[in-house]
Amino acid sequence: MCGIAGIVSFQGSARVSACIRSMTDALRHRGPDDEGYVFFGPGNRRVHIYGGQDTPREVYDSRLNYAPTEVFVGQEHHHAFLAFGHRRLSIIDLTATGHQPMCTPDRRYWIIYNGEIYNFLELRVELEKQGYQFESNSDTEVLLNAYVHWGVRAFTRLIGMFAFAVYDNEKGQLLLARDFFGIKPLYYTVWSQGFAFASEIKALLTLPHLNRTLNAQRVYEYLRFGLVDHGEECLLREIRQIPAAHFVTVALEKEVHPQPVRYWRIGLDAESSLSEADAALEIRDVFLESIRLHLRSDVPVGAALSGGIDSSSIVMGVRAVQENLTNFDTFSFIAEGSDVSEERWADLTSREANVKIHKVKLTADELLADLDKLIDIQDEPFGSTSIYAQYRVMGLAKERGVKVMLDGQGADEMLGGYRFFFAARLASLIRQARCLKGFRFLLQLRRYEDVRLLDIVMKTGIFFLPSHLGGYFGKLIGLGPNPAWLRKRWFRDRDVKTEFSEKTKVREVLREQLYRSLMDELLIGLLRYEDRNSMAFSIESRVPFLTPELAGLLYSLPEEYIINAHGTTKAIFRRAMKGIVPSEILERKDKIGFATPEKDWLRHSHHWVESVLGSDTAKKAHFFNVPALEREWKSFLGSHNTRGFSIWRCINFVRWAENRNVSFEL
Repeated sequence: MCGIAGIVSFQGSARVSACIRSMTDALRHRGPDDEGYVFFGPGNRRVHIYGGQDTPREVYDSRLNYAPTEVFVGQEHHHAFLAFGHRRLSIIDLTATGHQPMCTPDRRYWIIYNGEIYNFLELRVELEKQGYQFESNSDTEVLLNAYVHWGVRAFTRLIGMFAFAVYDNEKGQLLLARDFFGIKPLYYTVWSQGFAFASEIKALLTLPHLNRTLNAQRVYEYLRFGLVDHGEECLLREIRQIPAAHFVTVALEKEVHPQPVRYWRIGLDAESSLSEADAALEIRDVFLESIRLHLRSDVPVGAALSGGIDSSSIVMGVRAVQENLTNFDTFSFIAEGSDVSEERWADLTSREANVKIHKVKLTADELLADLDKLIDIQDEPFGSTSIYAQYRVMGLAKERGVKVMLDGQGADEMLGGYRFFFAARLASLIRQARCLKGFRFLLQLRRYEDVRLLDIVMKTGIFFLPSHLGGYFGKLIGLGPNPAWLRKRWFRDRDVKTEFSEKTKVREVLREQLYRSLMDELLIGLLRYEDRNSMAFSIESRVPFLTPELAGLLYSLPEEYIINAHGTTKAIFRRAMKGIVPSEILERKDKIGFATPEKDWLRHSHHWVESVLGSDTAKKAHFFNVPALEREWKSFLGSHNTRGFSIWRCINFVRWAENRNVSFEL
């Protein structure tokens, strides 16, 4: 797990040295254990290799082909066409041989890499049979040689999370690639002085003369619906990201117009013939194998534990595949005194697994004290205060000496864990002319205290209606596209798409919605939150649910295996985990998952909230109708609604805009 950065200068510029240093310094939290730089010059492609102040002495003293000989201070005047910068968090192979940037013996191919390839031992055996020799025990060297041997076809052989850059010094070609689900980040910009990429936006913002103008479409999607990180575009117009499961190639001596190429997608047309019993057994085997691979580490491993099915399955899965758990700790956020507290469930799982549990308990004052720091860490606004709970859990893990954390991201998206998937399942039954079964399914949902049947019916209707009627129905359930606190005309004048429509013609609406949530909308934002929160404390966060094999298996199953006729979510996975996870956990009907007492926190901080909503920055953001926003706030305070997502997004956005010196002139 690391931080990577690079700059392409088409004319070859001495400024590259200062820029790559500032970018890499901005990523130090991602890799405090080592740093490295390499510059590629013009003509005969001369290579200059440097270390840094954090580079261990043993790296300088080694005889590695890619070992630096001196410290880079950022003032060297290389007229380089390309520069790489790397910050290392040592997880696999803690020795000097894991140093990056790394190259092949002939120095033709160079790599900087962020992530983990969990099946690197198996791939190494394959490559050794093909004649490849290895100097290290790292997954980096395996990844590099896999790319040399198989090219882009290597990507689909990988089990892991990754964002990396490989430079072919003979062809003068740079390749950037991102993992299947977007677990690891990779951003880029084409600006006045060239092309640059990095693990985080903050590194790109150190570049001189980079425009900080907003992307109006993304502003609307975040403020109205909380959508973040999907697709290529970001909140800042000049910064983009490589989408999940894509790569781009850049020819150094040509003008750059990056065109991401998809190398993998889930096959939604695959239909499994497995019975429920056989499917559950296969899911269990695949999931436990994923757990086994995700435990590969040369440093201590722990897990985030909410007490829900997903995190409990990970912890109990570790217990199933690893006999000795004396050094395995779990970490939980406890919303003390709140109806969203999951303490008893987390305690139950930790007792059953016989592991240590460490708990974080927070207050609204702590949130306010840390908010600006958290906004800086996240780079872009985030959806709710639950992100702060996750941040503090990672901080506690750091205090306890844990360097790798397992987490349950992806399970809700693949297994229908969110309440709004009920509407998609009902829509599937209607589309398939199984209306009586749909009616019975709807009645089963009455057993959930937090589900209103009328809301489910209205949301189901949106899947069948044109955009103008979909918007009307959405408004009735609080999901209308144009709330009073946003100025519709401002967005319309900037050609922002605000139509609200989920209309679809597919027979399996739930399957389509599960795919969208996994690959296009929900998950990618959660992965960004997790990556930044963990890396802020130099912790590698791993997500065992997110492997192509498990995803492919789950998306091939009938919808009724995911949400059954009784309205049970994650039905097939609950069955798969019987005998491993405590039955009390598997039978839970509520859905919480690291939720915070957001309304209580906002109420406690009402003076601060009102100061933000009435600030000069909020007034400069002409897409806000500030008086209407203040009325929305007062309505929230007086309502029984327990979540203030829209209010939180607005105040989060305003504080982010102030901290990032964002330009509102579009």
